[in-house]
Amino acid sequence: MAAELLFNREVCVQARGQGCEERRLNVRVNIELLSISSPVHKKDLAVRLTDDADPFFLYNLVISEEDFQSLKSQQGLLVDFSAFPQKFIDLLQQCIQEQNKDIPRFLLQLVSSASVLDHTPVSLNVVETNPFKHLTHLSLKFLPGNDAEIKKFLASCLKCLKEDKMTLEQKLRKTEEDSTRQLSYTQQSLSEKSRELDKLKNEWTSYTAALTSKHTQELTAEKERALQAQTQYQQQHEQQKKELESLHQRSIQQLQNRLSELEVINKDLTERRYKGDSAVRELKAKLSGVEDECQRAKQEVVSLRRENSTLDAECHEKEKLINQLQTRVAVLEQEIKDKDQLVIRTKEVLDATQEQKAILEENTDKKRSHIEKLETTIKSLSAELLKANEIIKKLQGDLKTLMSKLKLKNTVTIQQEKLLAEKEERLQKEQRELQEAGQSLRMKEEEVCKLQEQLETTMQKLEESKQLLKTNENVITWLNKQLNEVQMVKKMETPSSTHGGVRTALSPHGMLDRPSFPSSGITHPISPFYAFQKLAEPARNKNTSPHCPVPKIQFNSQVSKIDQHSDVQAVTAATGHPANKENGNNLGLESKYFKKKEDSIPLRGLSQNTLNSEYLKPYLPKVQPSPPAAVTTASAYFPG
Repeated sequence: MAAELLFNREVCVQARGQGCEERRLNVRVNIELLSISSPVHKKDLAVRLTDDADPFFLYNLVISEEDFQSLKSQQGLLVDFSAFPQKFIDLLQQCIQEQNKDIPRFLLQLVSSASVLDHTPVSLNVVETNPFKHLTHLSLKFLPGNDAEIKKFLASCLKCLKEDKMTLEQKLRKTEEDSTRQLSYTQQSLSEKSRELDKLKNEWTSYTAALTSKHTQELTAEKERALQAQTQYQQQHEQQKKELESLHQRSIQQLQNRLSELEVINKDLTERRYKGDSAVRELKAKLSGVEDECQRAKQEVVSLRRENSTLDAECHEKEKLINQLQTRVAVLEQEIKDKDQLVIRTKEVLDATQEQKAILEENTDKKRSHIEKLETTIKSLSAELLKANEIIKKLQGDLKTLMSKLKLKNTVTIQQEKLLAEKEERLQKEQRELQEAGQSLRMKEEEVCKLQEQLETTMQKLEESKQLLKTNENVITWLNKQLNEVQMVKKMETPSSTHGGVRTALSPHGMLDRPSFPSSGITHPISPFYAFQKLAEPARNKNTSPHCPVPKIQFNSQVSKIDQHSDVQAVTAATGHPANKENGNNLGLESKYFKKKEDSIPLRGLSQNTLNSEYLKPYLPKVQPSPPAAVTTASAYFPG
């Protein structure tokens, strides 16, 4: 029997029993497709409801193809057995999407006939809510699991947990191995990079000194150039300013002359207007006498009306031209207003032109009214049409003369505007050049500030490295004194230590393990200084190989009988930790010297009382700083 997992997720369900309030439960729905091929090949759909918080909460439902046919006929389903699992999963996913909303559209209801969900059959309903009613899309009846099924379910859960535990343990081992490898690699890279740091510091000091000298020279040269350019630009600006002022004064004088001419033209037009008014009055007087002749001229009016329509069209076209020209005049006057805001005297000229425009508009309105009156007279009179047309032609000629004068005025204003635009462009170019020069000066000043900041940081780093050298030398001297004192103490204790056998060994890292005395009944570890005294010769021969020459610390002392009067030498590494957290106070060192290594052996030989700051004050002399090559520590024998 093969089982294919189709769905396994937690779903929020509304549990409801008889006489109880609705409550929400998080139920895990597990859907599997079971295929059985032993007697007959068939497929069953197994649905299981469980609760992660309650291991005894178990409800099962197995639907075969025959059961599905009865379910399909009862609930009116339109899906085959092969497509039913996927449709059921889609309904569950819609319920999961809607479960966090205040008014979900799709709900899962767990309905029980009893008041409590305890070993009673349960029906799982997929309900869709709408404003009208609750629609149940699907209703499945689940049976509670018996003891055997619950035990089987718990056993499968236990098996899964054990498999997960095994996989997690394997991953843990792999991660531990990887971390140990990375640790060793990082320690090696640390030592290499510390050497590279010293080289880079030396290179950086020389490079910064060269850069400062170079940039100071460039700065002085750039300042001189900027001053010269500034003086040149100021002189050019003053010259151009004087030229522009002279040109502006000339243009103002020309505009004033033009104003006087326009005033003279205005007077002529007013005189002509009065003459036209007198002619209109004479025509009105003649109208009263010509009314009798009007009846005779009706036949002639019909022929003249046709001619009048053509004349009306021409008049309308000319009026349109007049309107267009007036709009152009208004636009040009507005542009002149905007451009002559800087000059106070030109405002008076603009006001005068506006007044003239108003007068012209009045004239045109009066002339239009005059034309309308003439048209009425044409309807009534046919004999006087020729005289009226002659008057209109005269007025049109006057308008043409006025329009030609306006065109001349427009050409003059356009030329002045072009000159002003060219001068403004020149001024903008000069301002841009000045701004660019200022920006280049600011950039140079910012670069100088950055170089000064870099110099300050390098000087601070140099001071910190000097302080580190001082602290390292103090630690070395203290360790030398401690080793000498311990050897002197052990010389006195050598006769008593010959009664039992001494066990010493080297650790995997080249360190001496602490000796013990099984024959004398002492099983606790003894100070590593004693073991160091016994096995100093092999350690010296081992560490002084031609491949890794390192500096040494010589301990001059009287040697006991067991040591056969041999000198003791302790090999020291350039980047070691001078103290451990187990040795008490940190003696004023930085925190990076007290980081505990995993592969180091703690220094337990010295008690915490011997390492107090008051006790160590006489043993820590003031040492002058030395170059980095002379710094040695005792981390080879006492790491961490």
